[in-house]
Amino acid sequence: MATTNFYAPPSAIKGSRVVFPEDEGHHLRSVLRAQEGDEVVVVDGEGGWHRVRIDHLASNQVVGTIQESRQNVGEPDVHVTVGMGLLTKRSRFETFVEKAVEVGVARIVPLRTRHAETGTLRRERIRNVMIAALKQCRRSRLPALAEPQPVERALSTTEVDLRVLCHGGDDRRSFFDVVGETEPGARVLLMVGPEGGFSSEEVEQAEAAGSIVASLGSRRLRAETAGLVALSAVTLSGEGPSGTGESTCEKPAEGEHAGGVSVDDDG
Repeated sequence: MATTNFYAPPSAIKGSRVVFPEDEGHHLRSVLRAQEGDEVVVVDGEGGWHRVRIDHLASNQVVGTIQESRQNVGEPDVHVTVGMGLLTKRSRFETFVEKAVEVGVARIVPLRTRHAETGTLRRERIRNVMIAALKQCRRSRLPALAEPQPVERALSTTEVDLRVLCHGGDDRRSFFDVVGETEPGARVLLMVGPEGGFSSEEVEQAEAAGSIVASLGSRRLRAETAGLVALSAVTLSGEGPSGTGESTCEKPAEGEHAGGVSVDDDG
């Protein structure tokens, strides 16, 4: 009945029974005017995709039964972490987060750089932005959000097959040449600086860690635009033949459910 997915964390799913979170239940009941017997899609943020029949609609609770389950619906074939420099305007960083979720980011690392703002993140607000984007774009896995950290730490704590630092310069390799043949299943770290870009010291740190320093082209892009262009190039180049990113599985046995919500607090 609905064109947008609904979100229920693994703790709300017990066997084939789904208890909708309060805000999702309110939306079904009061906004969409759902009826018992209607079917909706519920994602759990950990790769679980469920077609759910609504069995019980009450003012204090909405409950449904899983009719079909799949795994990793809407997920890209590459695992991309984006380290993004904190921006002066929080709204711009939040816009980046929203669109990055839609494009297929797996993990977001806010970077404290020499030229970046040092303010704190509104984690609960950003998490809500991520969940809304997850539902809208019909993904099933909620990206992880790390704590803000310096470039050196982000480089050393991320296990990947390819590290690329986006940094302008006439002598830099083309970003698109670097990532043009990304293999499905690859793990990639993309580093994008804030408004002022990376310092020479941070570039040296990246190169020492095995990163390829590459240019996104001759035009000067806003930081959030650069991050999305780079992310899109990698996710599209790494798509497999089908690009479906899903597999089918049976309904969980009674009492089984997935783990907790994917939020990376320690980087």
